Amino acid sequence: MTPEELVAGHTVYSCVMGSRAFGLATEDSDTDVRGIYLAPTPLFWHFEKPPAHVEGPADEQFSWELERFCELALRANPNILECLHSPLVEHIDDTGRELLALRGAFLSRTAHETFARYALGQRKKLDADVRQHGAPRWKHAMHLLRLLMSCRDLLRTGVLTIDVGAGRERLLAVKRGEVSWSEVESWMARLAAESDEAAPRSPLPAGPDRARVADFLFRARRDSALKGA
Repeated sequence: MTPEELVAGHTVYSCVMGSRAFGLATEDSDTDVRGIYLAPTPLFWHFEKPPAHVEGPADEQFSWELERFCELALRANPNILECLHSPLVEHIDDTGRELLALRGAFLSRTAHETFARYALGQRKKLDADVRQHGAPRWKHAMHLLRLLMSCRDLLRTGVLTIDVGAGRERLLAVKRGEVSWSEVESWMARLAAESDEAAPRSPLPAGPDRARVADFLFRARRDSALKGA
């Protein structure tokens, strides 16, 4: 079975991500599609295993095998967690619906560290751009601010909301380069400090509910095996 056939025939959930999901789309925004496929269990009985992810077949499309997706979500990978909270769902089946019902099991205070680590990596790239070119890539600065806002609000409320809502216009002004880099730096520092302050009092549990996720994955594999028998 080819990677393309896995995506075409075994996707359990797919959604639109990027600016369109974040409420930051403009006329020139791409449509980024992210999906999750459940590779048939019998494929794992051979030496050559099915791929853990597939890029394509369409432009701006990327999919993960269910187990790999769950592993990354349990580690509070920001990009992965946000997929489960997209308001723009393109496709979903019974397995996908069960996964969405479990999305709270992946959320924990671990997100504070993982979001902050990801944000630090992105900030270093922005600082390098400023040193080399005198200005950051403003689109990347906008998305980093959005991520920091999302992290802060997740830690405060226990809910991951990815649509920026009322923050749209100010963030788009950053994308257009209408906000000075010093103002953006101050905003980033304030958001990071607010996340640090919220983390100890967060309603989120200390860690994800790995047992619930493991049970779900076991049942999905078992059901797939029975269908393939």
